[in-house]
Amino acid sequence: MRELIKKIRQSVDMNREQFALEMGVSSLTVERWEHGKSRPGIMVQKQMYKLCVQNSIDLADFIVSQYSGEHTLYHASRSGIKGRIMPGSRSRCDFGQGFYMGTDAIQPLTLVCNEDKPIFYTLNMNQDGLKCMDIEVGLEWAMLIAYFRGYMEDYTETDLYEKYAHLIDDCDVIIGYIANDRMYQVLTDFFEKRITDTALINSLSALKLGKQYVAITQKACDQITITSERALSRLELMILKDRSVVRRREGVSLAEKVVMEHRRDGRFFDEILNGGSI
Repeated sequence: MRELIKKIRQSVDMNREQFALEMGVSSLTVERWEHGKSRPGIMVQKQMYKLCVQNSIDLADFIVSQYSGEHTLYHASRSGIKGRIMPGSRSRCDFGQGFYMGTDAIQPLTLVCNEDKPIFYTLNMNQDGLKCMDIEVGLEWAMLIAYFRGYMEDYTETDLYEKYAHLIDDCDVIIGYIANDRMYQVLTDFFEKRITDTALINSLSALKLGKQYVAITQKACDQITITSERALSRLELMILKDRSVVRRREGVSLAEKVVMEHRRDGRFFDEILNGGSI
């Protein structure tokens, strides 16, 4: 956090004395913050955030750069990992129940920005001896997500339902793109038969989605090593929350444009299911 405080002070072009006056503290206190010897309280962090907003300073990328590094995967938890890593997420996540890790730090960081005391992790996973399935972005990816999110429950007697119900039965790790907040609306529109597969696929191509690694067996989870963990400050969370809102708004706007261009092309979700093939 000390780097972030210094970055804010420099971004508003203040020396330590000026910044201290703005925050209502001594210059020695600011110096201690910037050397990591102490941290500002919640109210002062809110003052710093307000100063950023007033001066139109967006430091989300700077925060992400502080958490990124030469690590393979990233994970964020609302209260921290306790004990053994396990495939314990909700069953109706993108690829079912598992332990989810992303290749881009921004995704897990913005995922937990509304939590009170989240913890951010960097991890490595040894894939030796694991059966991994890498699913490219496209209709196959969307249909697998549809299965795990419960959108195929009305089609349990179809061949396609059976296909996706057992597609990953023998896998330890699923590697696929993240159906993140930018894709939520367009995926929902596809599953609820408001847009076609062609509109969906072109939306997927337009939005640059990050990849996620999902350890769905205990064997895979046991081969994950935590390399670092850091608590997110209130100041970081407020800045990241703003970025999350912007990312979602921009993603929805872009997807809407693509959908309009292809609204008469392709097949709807129920037509695919009733047709029995993709």
